[in-house]
Amino acid sequence: MHFVAALDTHPEMRCILCLFEGGVTGAADGYNRMSGNVAGTLLHLGAGFANSWANLHNARKAHSGMVNVVGDHAGYHLKYDAPLQSDLDGVVGSISHWVRRATDASMVSRFGADAIQSARDGKIATLILQADAAWGESVVGPVEAPVPVSKRQPEAARINAAAQALSKPGAAMLVGGPALFGKGAELAGQISERTGCRLLAPFFAARMEFGHGAVAFEPLYYPGDMNAELLKDISSITLVGENPPVNFFAYPGKPSTPEAPGSAIDRLCHGDWDILGTLRALADAVGVDGTETVQRIAKDIPELEAGCLTSDGIGRALARAIPDGAILINEAMTAGQGIAPQLRGAGRHDRINNTGGSIGQCLPNALGASIACPNRPVFALSGDGSAMYQLQCLWTAAREGLDITVVIIANKGYQILHHELAAQGASAPGRNARAMFDIEDPLLDWVSLAKGHGVSSERVDTEEAFADALARAKTNAGPYLIEAVI
Repeated sequence: MHFVAALDTHPEMRCILCLFEGGVTGAADGYNRMSGNVAGTLLHLGAGFANSWANLHNARKAHSGMVNVVGDHAGYHLKYDAPLQSDLDGVVGSISHWVRRATDASMVSRFGADAIQSARDGKIATLILQADAAWGESVVGPVEAPVPVSKRQPEAARINAAAQALSKPGAAMLVGGPALFGKGAELAGQISERTGCRLLAPFFAARMEFGHGAVAFEPLYYPGDMNAELLKDISSITLVGENPPVNFFAYPGKPSTPEAPGSAIDRLCHGDWDILGTLRALADAVGVDGTETVQRIAKDIPELEAGCLTSDGIGRALARAIPDGAILINEAMTAGQGIAPQLRGAGRHDRINNTGGSIGQCLPNALGASIACPNRPVFALSGDGSAMYQLQCLWTAAREGLDITVVIIANKGYQILHHELAAQGASAPGRNARAMFDIEDPLLDWVSLAKGHGVSSERVDTEEAFADALARAKTNAGPYLIEAVI
């Protein structure tokens, strides 16, 4: 409570209320991905931090920098095992790279500065703030956060070896982080053109540029079998800021990784190393001189088709509605396989994906992205089951007046689980299994749910109506929700 009261002494700080802790950390993640700046969260005790854990998992996989301030009981109160007391240090330590506990007021500013330094390096930093440390008197003044330590780059010999490997037949380079947008993507494209290697991108990219004029990567797929087909002729993969490809789950009788047998994998640069510096060194080693003709995505806006709405139809209409400079938060799950190909040649946009597989990221990420980039329209694309995890974010979007078009793909269930059931070789679902996957009885009423959170909305079930709804969303002040029934 003293921390909250102290916020009024800093009117320059923007304080945003989310109604569930998972929304708080998901919004902070989206803010960092689009701004590059550290986001701060305020959470409460072990139960509150536990509520935030799933989206912290996604943020950690995305290398998003975040400072969490977590309140705890006063030190002398801990021995009484009050109802909200838990193993706070344990739950915090399970997901944070950096953890400190402030037991008196003199520690707070120094620990806070160190937390910011760690978060600026793409880490999850958590400061546990005991109540007595928050209300105690301190003779220590403000402390400025130290400059982040320089990130590591590969040794020159490894850069040269990678340059030689990329120039050989069957070579590919798989990149991540800032190599997927802006200057990093340009460097990756130039290296690919100079060496002739294939240029791959992860399916679960934290942020990636798409649309006409963007560098043409070959993104990996969600299904492992499709990745195995994509990678079958690749003899070596050089990794820059990305982990080796791995199947989302283990499947009976199949390998855990999709690369071809005998394919060499060189982990040249880890995700928390200097990715841009590594690309610059690699570009020099392969002789990039700026004359390369980088392969780019061509403009391709599909025509609308008449009839009932499908996942492909959602993609066609979105491709016509997304302007240059937009941000797309993608948690379309199974419907995304029909939507994504239609959007490839749309207006040039940044796309944020679910990096850790913990669903419920889309709506809070949209909050953070919109706050980070207030002049860029945000499109939040989510399945109905996933969106229910963070429904409360609609209220925050309305309160802040954010320019977010929310598209809820209403397919009446967790359809991705039906896919996984078949992929695992389990028996066809009967009554009990279907009851665990489907959300048809009763049907969710997204128009009413949106209205209850202060968000304008409508329901559509044809491609033409969906396109018209997107046009209305564009002229609406504040967030707008479209329930797209497929």
